[in-house]
Amino acid sequence: MPQEQFTDAIALLKADHRTVEELFEQYEKARSSDRKQALAHQICDELKIHTIIEEEIFYPAFKGKIEDDMIDEAVVEHDGAKVLINEIESSEPDEHYYDAKVKVLSEEIEHHVHEEEERSTGMFAQCRKTDVDLVVLRDEMARRKEELVAQAKAGGLPPAQPSALKLVEEA
Repeated sequence: MPQEQFTDAIALLKADHRTVEELFEQYEKARSSDRKQALAHQICDELKIHTIIEEEIFYPAFKGKIEDDMIDEAVVEHDGAKVLINEIESSEPDEHYYDAKVKVLSEEIEHHVHEEEERSTGMFAQCRKTDVDLVVLRDEMARRKEELVAQAKAGGLPPAQPSALKLVEEA
């Protein structure tokens, strides 16, 4: 099974982090609009899939077992990223602010990853100290990720849905 390539749920999430970091680096080096758009959409899909498996499976498994405010902050950080993801996906690389939106998304993700991966106090460090079976969790997350990847390939994922933010509609 493909999930066995990761030792546990945290290893799976860290691999996602490295994938997205690499895609952001490629975006920074890209020059053509077509290449930028392809990379931006790939980044957005990767992030949508990642946030879904974290919010549906990973975070709930640790609710009440680690600092609740850490999970709450992570969800709000996801929401900020989701707003930018939707903006990026609904625009073109030659539009004003496109590169800026991708850059700010990159910076938000970098901050989020740091908070999750921080050695002794980060979310992942706290999760490792619980009684949650990270291998069983990995398998559940990998199954869901496979479904979402197939959905993305078959016709695309729907727009990212913020869950903690209340978006204000323009008047």
